[in-house]
Amino acid sequence: MKKNFAFIRSAWRLTSLLLLINILIPENAHSQDKKTQLQQEKKQIEEDIAYTSKLLAQTSQSRRSTMEGLTILQQNIRQRERLINNIKAELAWLENEIAQTGDSISRLSAELRKLKDEYAKMIYHANRNRNAYERLVFIFSAEDFNQAYRRIRYFQQYATYRRTQAGLIRQASETLAKKELELERSKAEKQNLLGLEQEQKKQLETEKSNMDVTIHDLSKREKELKAALKEKEKAAADMEKAIQAIIAEEIRLAEERARAEAGTKTSSGFALTPEEMLLSENFVSNKGKLPWPTERGIVSGTYGEHQHPVLPRVKIKNNGIDILTSEGEHARAVFSGVVTRVMSVPNFNNVVIIRHGEYLTVYSNLDEVLVQRDQMVETKQPIGRIYTNRKENKTELHFEIWKAKDLMDPAPWLAGKR
Repeated sequence: MKKNFAFIRSAWRLTSLLLLINILIPENAHSQDKKTQLQQEKKQIEEDIAYTSKLLAQTSQSRRSTMEGLTILQQNIRQRERLINNIKAELAWLENEIAQTGDSISRLSAELRKLKDEYAKMIYHANRNRNAYERLVFIFSAEDFNQAYRRIRYFQQYATYRRTQAGLIRQASETLAKKELELERSKAEKQNLLGLEQEQKKQLETEKSNMDVTIHDLSKREKELKAALKEKEKAAADMEKAIQAIIAEEIRLAEERARAEAGTKTSSGFALTPEEMLLSENFVSNKGKLPWPTERGIVSGTYGEHQHPVLPRVKIKNNGIDILTSEGEHARAVFSGVVTRVMSVPNFNNVVIIRHGEYLTVYSNLDEVLVQRDQMVETKQPIGRIYTNRKENKTELHFEIWKAKDLMDPAPWLAGKR
């Protein structure tokens, strides 16, 4: 009876150990998903920082105290803060992982020790009672055939259990070794991340200091900045007037086509053919998913009216968004449509307007234009090289979205990442 009880107890411990091993492996796999996500985010942020650093490096030292230099520094600071937060999240994950792995090792080690002790006792007992004659006597001394059969089955099950137990002990030992290796790797990774966090904090402080210097330098050039702002506002007003005139002409032409083709007049004033109506609906259905008008770049000016970042009590207005990018970069169509105008506007250089039903997208400050009026273009098709201001060493695209005569904020229309 004692032997049967020991057998049952050992079998229960074997089952518990098997369950423990099976639980630990899926937990580890699920945990790795979170780690992979954090590492992918970190990689993307590091790539963004490398890009903005490249833009800053392209700006000569004498030109860093400019609005563009300030914009790049501010973007770098935001990205650096995101990176530090990402590192903190990964550190928290690692600390939790280290604690869980340590707990798993303790539990697994304890169960393994007990199972090994019981296995040793089992082997000892088996060696003492391995005489085949004694086993036969034990079987034939049964009171009836059923009891003899049960005793035979007991010896068979006992032998199978010993083999299973030995195999599971090996499996548990291997799992334990892997867990111990994971623990050491996690601790080493934690130390590396702590070092990276300190390094990023130092760089962040340097960038904040540089930003303060830039703001101080710019504030001393108030008169120059106001003159440049006034010139830019006049250019923006001229372009807005030109675009409104073009839109009025487009609405007139659309009405003529619609009358000829039995088109439908929209609430915005555009009379659209069925094909144009479908294009317009497709444009709207892709809101929030449109690709950016440049492959890479940073937003240097957002839509609407804002406080000037340097000049007190000065407001700036933007009819679209501005995107700083690298020299040689091209503007690209954010959606399929037809080129409705290619024109030149002072301070905005070449401007391309693409119509998507009742919506229009405007791409300004182009150097070389690659499309012509009435040409059909596809999504992401290059439409022109962005102009680089040699004096300021600045390559910046101005982008707008209109719904007939109404200006729209482009940001909600564009996908979250370029």
